[in-house]
Amino acid sequence: MALATILAIVAGVLLILHWKGPNAVWGGAGLGVVVGLIIALVKGDWSLLALSFALGTFAGTFFEWIGKIVDKLHSR
Repeated sequence: MALATILAIVAGVLLILHWKGPNAVWGGAGLGVVVGLIIALVKGDWSLLALSFALGTFAGTFFEWIGKIVDKLHSR
């Protein structure tokens, strides 16, 4: 459970760093919360909510950064 909490804190920092406007990071976090809530209700383990939130945020961050890299490569 401690690992899920640490990952959720890191994910929260990533959300703060990507504050401006809707982007893939916030979309991934939102999707992670919804999926995590469903899984936590079914399994009864609420640490899965934090883990799902963190994984969704990390995935959104990955896709956001890939998009920025591709945009920079296309603008050259």
